[in-house]
Amino acid sequence: MNLPLTLPSGPILWFANRGTGIVLLVLYTVVVVLGILSSSSRGPGRFVPAFVTQGMHRNLALLSMLLLGAHITTAVLDDYVDIRWFDALLPVGGLYRPIYLGLGALSLDLLIAIALTTALRRRISERVWRRIHLLSYASWVAAVVHTIGIGTDVGTPWARWTLLGCVAAVVAAAVGRSTSRRLAVSRS
Repeated sequence: MNLPLTLPSGPILWFANRGTGIVLLVLYTVVVVLGILSSSSRGPGRFVPAFVTQGMHRNLALLSMLLLGAHITTAVLDDYVDIRWFDALLPVGGLYRPIYLGLGALSLDLLIAIALTTALRRRISERVWRRIHLLSYASWVAAVVHTIGIGTDVGTPWARWTLLGCVAAVVAAAVGRSTSRRLAVSRS
């Protein structure tokens, strides 16, 4: 029996896109927060070894890249809006909410640069790797604005609180890191 291969369509892809989008925002936020914590001068904490935080950071970053692939795939396959495969990579030229779609593409492009330099970390200087890795902040901000502008659930209370929680977590981690660095400098 030879069954034709058909792709899912309709609300299944739309729900999958929405679901992967919000989970991806939370996961990406956790990756950024773990990155901030693992790079702070005092480490992630007294009771958590640095290798645990760094390992979680790397593994969750990989998981988020896989989930990002699913998010992009469902957006492209869903025929409700016209998002072409190259719209995921090119920050300009999108037909559906072009500014916000472009910010999602920009976030992806920056993530690709970060992932490639991380894969080549042993072959490039620490300074180059660190500077490119700092693009993760810009990528995360672009992803947040992408979510605000293109996310269909952003008007609901649960999505608003999730978004605010993500922003608060990154801001708190960054402020904590900055404070711990200032304390370390003032003690020395």
